[in-house]
Amino acid sequence: MTNPLAPPGRALAIGAHPDDVEFGAGGTLAGWARAGCRIVLVVVTDGSKGTWDRQQSPAALVEQRQAEQRAAAAELGVTEVVFLGHVDGELEYTMDLRSQIAKLIRTHRPDIVLSHDPWARYEIHPDHRATGWAAVDGAIAARDHLFFPEHGLEAHRPDSLLLWRAAEPDHWEDIAQEFATKLGALLCHRSQHHTTMGDAGQGREERETFEQQLRSVAASQGAAVDLAAAEAFRLIRL
Repeated sequence: MTNPLAPPGRALAIGAHPDDVEFGAGGTLAGWARAGCRIVLVVVTDGSKGTWDRQQSPAALVEQRQAEQRAAAAELGVTEVVFLGHVDGELEYTMDLRSQIAKLIRTHRPDIVLSHDPWARYEIHPDHRATGWAAVDGAIAARDHLFFPEHGLEAHRPDSLLLWRAAEPDHWEDIAQEFATKLGALLCHRSQHHTTMGDAGQGREERETFEQQLRSVAASQGAAVDLAAAEAFRLIRL
């Protein structure tokens, strides 16, 4: 599907770690926010293992990563950020996690839910897999009233799921106009400059290298549908 979705009124984006949403769907969300969409961004884990600095305190890292996520969310135009606080790297897919996601969907009542594709080939990070399954299964539970009646909330059926890093993408969103915003949001995650962004905070050359890498990914995803820069997804109608 090459036609973009109409900007929804409400969207819920669910990432395993701070910066996952920006990498997967930052450009798409920035465009929707500009069109007036109310976006809630959910971070499932606390990000406490996301450093190569052996002197970094995990507790201090959690605080830093939350501050970075809030700054990145503001860059994108996100309305609200929710931190579930599960321990980084130790996330397990459980019925309780499914219930948490279903409750968020019932509370915020999004038209579209975005998250990791749990079917992605060779996805080696267990937190990504667990979050993806919880998002998909939580959306199913949220729509049917007999699941989790203890929530005390009305059932809610989102229109669709958009899954990033999809095993078999079938939907693309043009992010050419929003690329700079996506880049700016990612650069807010200063604690991750060394681990995932090629030391982008070290200087102009490193930042330009990271920008080119990000542009290359966007161009590669867009090439399938003749877009200069895109984010690719699997679209699942609910």
